[in-house]
Amino acid sequence: MSAGKRTPLHEASRLLSRVARGEAEAEVVIRNGILVNVHTGELLEHVDVAIAAGRIAYVGDAEHAIGSGTQIIDAAGRYICPGLLDGHMHVESTMLSVTEFAKAAMAKGTTGIFMDPHEIANVFGAEGVRLMHEEGQQLPLKVFTTFPSCVPATLDLEDAGARLGVEDISKGLAWDNVVGLGEVMNFPGVVYGDPVMLGEIEATIKSGKTVTGHFPSEDGRMLQAYLAAGVTSDHETVTREQGLQKLRMGMHLMIREGSAWHDVKEVIKVVTEDKVPTGNISLVTDDVSPQTLMEKGHLNHVVRRAMEEGVEPVTAIQMATVNVARYFKCEQDLGSIAPGRCADILLLDDLERMTPSTVLADGVVVYDQGQLRKECFPAFVYPPHIRQSMHVGRELAAEDFRLASRFDSTAAHVHVIRIIENSARTAKAAAELPVENGVILPDIRQDTIRLACIERHHGKGQVSLGFVQGFGITRGAVASTVAHDSHNLLVMGVDEQEMAFAANELVKIGGGMIVVEDGKVLAQVPMAIAGLMSEKSLPEVVSEVAGLEEAWKAIGCSLNAPYMTFSLVALPVIPEIRITNRGLADVTQFKLIEVERDTADGDRAD
Repeated sequence: MSAGKRTPLHEASRLLSRVARGEAEAEVVIRNGILVNVHTGELLEHVDVAIAAGRIAYVGDAEHAIGSGTQIIDAAGRYICPGLLDGHMHVESTMLSVTEFAKAAMAKGTTGIFMDPHEIANVFGAEGVRLMHEEGQQLPLKVFTTFPSCVPATLDLEDAGARLGVEDISKGLAWDNVVGLGEVMNFPGVVYGDPVMLGEIEATIKSGKTVTGHFPSEDGRMLQAYLAAGVTSDHETVTREQGLQKLRMGMHLMIREGSAWHDVKEVIKVVTEDKVPTGNISLVTDDVSPQTLMEKGHLNHVVRRAMEEGVEPVTAIQMATVNVARYFKCEQDLGSIAPGRCADILLLDDLERMTPSTVLADGVVVYDQGQLRKECFPAFVYPPHIRQSMHVGRELAAEDFRLASRFDSTAAHVHVIRIIENSARTAKAAAELPVENGVILPDIRQDTIRLACIERHHGKGQVSLGFVQGFGITRGAVASTVAHDSHNLLVMGVDEQEMAFAANELVKIGGGMIVVEDGKVLAQVPMAIAGLMSEKSLPEVVSEVAGLEEAWKAIGCSLNAPYMTFSLVALPVIPEIRITNRGLADVTQFKLIEVERDTADGDRAD
């Protein structure tokens, strides 16, 4: 079975009606379950579901639809639940290909996703988006795409592998199963009339599709201007008050629970305490690490978290099924168990655990009692140039990582990026560092080490240098091509020889993440697909990432998931200070600044 075999409703409707009347036999009948009815909020016992042409024909006592060729699935009192729909996520964050992600997610009960592939878009533009989208179309997982809106994240501070404009978005919106515009991160641009951002939104509205948002500000006037421009949702809400404000303005509220952002506990209070209607609320993951996917689950984990915070089980399920389908204008096909809908169905032993024992997609069992039907997931091979994305231009040497002082002195006063554990934000700090032979040196006593960002898309050989605090690294070096959002080559370490070794080794394996010490590779996670995604299975990637985390510890870093924090050091849209391939970026002023300050005055050093 593949997505290409799905039967549109207009082609199946006559057959479905005949099955419902008992004039034709169903292909599959699920018998004797407890129906999770997301339309009424009821749990209905002793229910059958009859399926034909991959769609639901009848719900109730389906004895009349059973024939000699009908496959019977005995629910045996299990809950019959709609498949879960993730309304906002980035597959690249899982470090898996779309196919390998689909295998893992479907086993957890996710039967549809609305992905925003803006990571690969920053490397390969519309071509990268198209390839990930095409990979998704052949899978039993229903993969819908929101076309990336902000590529690159900024135009003046960094260089990505590609740029997308209004014409690119307009073309992408015409592809089958592209359902809208990806999260519009440049909310100031929308509010203050940036013609590119407004052009993208207008093109999406004209196409009759959905404009998804990204609004972390608490400014009420900006919120209303953002909504008035045509954006309709947000997943960046972190407080109950923000949630209420957005719901009152008619915004679709996406409550996020990923690997790094845990927003359910606070934001779900709009439901449990404020008792707002839940029809305009959905649950999403946004970014999920391979470990979370394996150990906790996917969207089923988010539904479970909502229940743990006091949401009624059926209400929580509504926020991960029918509400999502309605938001993306897909409710005729998805989101519920009702006549005409696609037969994407979970059988659950325990509604509150949300762990499916059986998963059907388009009426076909793809997962049952711990066994995945791998033949349902055809292989997809990316073209060679997508798997050879490292264009640094030359072999890097130790001298590339030596920052020369601008002054004739034995000490330099520098701006430093101070990272914050478990946070996407950084702090703008200052340090006084020694200078030897005109080169500014790191100082592990101040936990201040070297940092570099190397342009890796166009072979420019461009290297920018800086310093970072907070990782605790005392030896060795690390490197990563997962470097949001432009995904250049990030390198960090104490010794410049080790940094050059780490960078060159990562180039050799096609990108990913690496930790080195004493000229040896301690651990690596190869990500050949655009330097962002592995070609391996979830268990293999989880094992590699576990080894990577141990290697980070071995060189002195005890932070939680340090590779995730490191990957955000180059993101120049979140305050306060970042490094890009062009230099050190002060995000509060949206400008590049010198690493070395003119005097010791000005910035706090604590």
